[in-house]
Amino acid sequence: MATAATTPHVGAPHTTDAIVVRFAGDSGDGMQLTGGQFTLSTALAGNDLATFPDFPAEIRAPQGTLFGVSAFQINFGSREINTAGDAPDVLVAMNPAALKTNLAALKPGGLIIADTGAFTKRNLDKAHYDANPLEDGSLAKFDVLAFDISERTIEAVKPFGLGNKDALRSKNMWTLGLALWMFDRPRDPIHDWLKAKFKSKPDIADANIAALDAGHAYGETAELAGPLRQVHIDPVPSEPGLYRTVTGAEAVSLGLVAGAQLAELPMFFGGYPITPASAILHHLARLKEFGVTTFQAEDEIAAICAAIGASYAGQLGVTSSSGPGIALKGEAMGLAIMTELPLVIVNSQRGGPSTGLPTKTEQSDLYQAVYGRNGDAPMPVIAARSPSDAFEVAIEACRIAVEYMTPVMLLTDGYIANAAEPWKVPDPATFTPFPAKFLDHPNDGDKFLPYKRDEKGARPWVKPGTPGLMHRIGGIEKHELTGNIDYSPDNHQRMTDLRKGKIDDVKVPDQEVCLGETSGTLAVVGWGSTFGPIHRAVDNCRARGLDVSHIHVRHIWPLPANLGDLLRGFDKVLVPEMNTGQFKTVLRDQFLVDALPLTKTSGQPFQIAELEAAIAKFFDGIDGNEGGEVPVNDQQLPSPATETDDHE
Repeated sequence: MATAATTPHVGAPHTTDAIVVRFAGDSGDGMQLTGGQFTLSTALAGNDLATFPDFPAEIRAPQGTLFGVSAFQINFGSREINTAGDAPDVLVAMNPAALKTNLAALKPGGLIIADTGAFTKRNLDKAHYDANPLEDGSLAKFDVLAFDISERTIEAVKPFGLGNKDALRSKNMWTLGLALWMFDRPRDPIHDWLKAKFKSKPDIADANIAALDAGHAYGETAELAGPLRQVHIDPVPSEPGLYRTVTGAEAVSLGLVAGAQLAELPMFFGGYPITPASAILHHLARLKEFGVTTFQAEDEIAAICAAIGASYAGQLGVTSSSGPGIALKGEAMGLAIMTELPLVIVNSQRGGPSTGLPTKTEQSDLYQAVYGRNGDAPMPVIAARSPSDAFEVAIEACRIAVEYMTPVMLLTDGYIANAAEPWKVPDPATFTPFPAKFLDHPNDGDKFLPYKRDEKGARPWVKPGTPGLMHRIGGIEKHELTGNIDYSPDNHQRMTDLRKGKIDDVKVPDQEVCLGETSGTLAVVGWGSTFGPIHRAVDNCRARGLDVSHIHVRHIWPLPANLGDLLRGFDKVLVPEMNTGQFKTVLRDQFLVDALPLTKTSGQPFQIAELEAAIAKFFDGIDGNEGGEVPVNDQQLPSPATETDDHE
């Protein structure tokens, strides 16, 4: 029977234009699947949204432990949504460990939905609870709806002859059904998805549908009792068009395919599984009909070398990894720079160094991307700011690689790769093709000079076996025209300068101001996935009358030509980053501006409130207190290590 720790004020969040919900449970409770399907229904309802899946690094932590908690947060509403939200309005806790690791994040007065069937003595001990929090009054400042979801799920699927263990696998669908009712979402799309997923096992599909419908029906019943009420969120105003939800990994994959099509090239992807980059390989493997060849190599080095070989053969070579794998690929990147072949390298950043935090987000590979190769080995670097933005950024990476005959690094991170948001599918006709050009005849009278450059500094691209165009290629320094091995000092100087000059002269768009004026008191400068929280924080601060602007940089190297003058138009420059201040250093070095860092390396994205507080310091009249390091926020995301040193 449902119990309430306090009499609910409304039984759901007070706000109606945006709501944050977090689903949390054991890794085996299907929270990512539940969140994903709730996201689908939210997108179909026409709301704007942003999600943040958060799961443990352990392949399978012991069931019921603090280290095994998996969470999925979604922020959705009838207005523009830029982040997954600072703090949940609703927390769905499937066991004591999920409640303990996520409770601190819940807003005071927020709603807890808990499965009492999982709050057994054994599970309470695993979560290091001395008493049942659902019964000891410790949750008094929250609204609590606690009932036996496990028992109700077993009852719902009983007609299908499932044992208790198999029946409890549908517990997440029961919970999803309740959430669908709570936020006025249709069930039909989830019915269709279940039937398709379990096409070969119709009994399992029917059992999950029954559990989903039972959870939905409970919501209707609970409404009569008072502890819960239905909340309707109006659709967000949007331009007409075709929309879909997309994760960063999906958007990168689709953008790479689109880029290859615009270059009129087949694409070869060489990869090796690594979190959070593995999803790109998975998505591309399904797109063979677009001329995509995928190859899972035996290691990271083989993956990039195979991609370089494909580029040499006349395809668009692509590889991806995360920080540790990018380190392994470093020497081969130098080979691609030396041979001057097009190559796209996707770095889905995660916390480091070494193995670091495989499932947490960070932006700490910027130095690695810009500087991290032996010798003077420059390459263009661009960064996506959101899941949907990754599509256009991937196309831009392909364009630069093909037009300038160079490897290009595309930076995303764990937050972008896993998060989802609505995406208006663009009209393909709006993209300008950049067809690759292959030389098929001598380019110097009756001679062929493989390193004779065009107006962009790019050498000619020749397919192996083209009659009369045989040439040397490899990692040892080349003569500036013939491509023959040349160790001479003056030639190496010229080749170093030519390679650097080509990258320095890559044409990138001028930098625009995302929000605010082109000069003033403060510019908040970001790159990558900090876009959402910065944009919302700056918008909130401007609404309070603060003279602050938001600048977000896509082209990390080379930087936009007007960026220096733009930054010098502001009295102060603040650079929030999920690292120790790497982009701040680049801006200081390139433009001699006194950029101040705001850093965070806890594996968590910035919160809007953290950035608002940092911006406010520039207007409080106290000199020298601006910037610095954001304190670790144990309330933001599950942090089991703070609870106990006993990993069980």
